[in-house]
Amino acid sequence: MSFRTNAVILRERSDRRICCWAPARTSRSFASRRMTGFTLIELLVTIAIIATLAAIVAPTLFGNVGEARMNTARSQIQILALALDAYRLDNDMFPTTGQGLDALRNFPTVDTPPTNWKGPYLRQLVPIDPWNRAYVYVSPGVSNPNAYDLYTLGKDGKIGGSGEDADITSWNGPVK
Repeated sequence: MSFRTNAVILRERSDRRICCWAPARTSRSFASRRMTGFTLIELLVTIAIIATLAAIVAPTLFGNVGEARMNTARSQIQILALALDAYRLDNDMFPTTGQGLDALRNFPTVDTPPTNWKGPYLRQLVPIDPWNRAYVYVSPGVSNPNAYDLYTLGKDGKIGGSGEDADITSWNGPVK
């Protein structure tokens, strides 16, 4: 029985390629083959550069999301206001607070039913605000006693605020 090492056996067999995990002979030396990968420092520098770029670009991209939500809320309030005006033209009054905005889509059965309802006044379901809450509808309104108050309280859901937390109203004034 011979006591040869694996290195000796591999050298003997590498010409015939019997062992599948033995390295094939190439013109490069073993030392040059070790240098073909990335070092840990190179990877960390690359990750740091990507993270820095993301920190600079991300607020610019995601800062527009809040503005887009506010614009969406303004547009939806204007669409609902047009539908409420059409409802009033047909029925000589706005839907009551009890009937709510659903009266624009379905014949209202709460309170006094309208006599000349020609709806639906909205083609689709009554939308929710961009922050997944129902729009607040009060008729007669507190800010508009001869009409209605239609508004959303913004991202924070509280009266007042600034930026994305600001209230968006149909009369472009503060919520009372």
